[in-house]
Amino acid sequence: MAGVFVAAALLALLSAGSCEEKVFLQRAGTAFNSRPFSSILNVTNGGEVLEPGPGPEMCPESFYAVGFSLRVEPKQYGLDDTALNGIRLICAKDGDRSFLYYIESHTGYFGEWSHTMYCPAGYLTSFQIRVEPHQGLFGDDTAVNNIKFRCSSHPTLEGPGMSWGEYGHWSQECQDGGICGIETKMEEYQYGLDDSTLNDVRFHCCSASQK
Repeated sequence: MAGVFVAAALLALLSAGSCEEKVFLQRAGTAFNSRPFSSILNVTNGGEVLEPGPGPEMCPESFYAVGFSLRVEPKQYGLDDTALNGIRLICAKDGDRSFLYYIESHTGYFGEWSHTMYCPAGYLTSFQIRVEPHQGLFGDDTAVNNIKFRCSSHPTLEGPGMSWGEYGHWSQECQDGGICGIETKMEEYQYGLDDSTLNDVRFHCCSASQK
């Protein structure tokens, strides 16, 4: 009788596994950079690195950002802290989250990617960043520490970043659509000196009428 129960349990487990929805996730990279956009979202409290990045990455046509993940280095306890190193946007089409692309522009080298946070419905439409100001000649700069997004369905999502610095003002909102592209400003690797990595970010909006 025990063998029957074991066999039944295994069959139930296999059946549950076969019913799980499979998710396709692929990096879009720069393949869709020619996609037209309606506006760009900026904030005014970014870090001090002035060099432009390698350019934006865009979601494919008819795809919009529905979630995000962060690359965060935890506190280094006396060593060089860098905090937020990268932002990855997850792009979906028409609410279908089984076939996804991701975009991230330029990212730093430190930390691990967090779990993905999703809007319960709709798209990401505006953002706010937490930035530590410049710490002086001998200080440890971290620049951008965390980010918040608002969804078109109204929830606010805050990433699992670090807590140095303060949040600035919210960006403008995407109108008639959502965020569809990302462009970061990154301090390049400093080879043993003070790294601040991610210093600023801006996002592209695409309108629903541009599908």
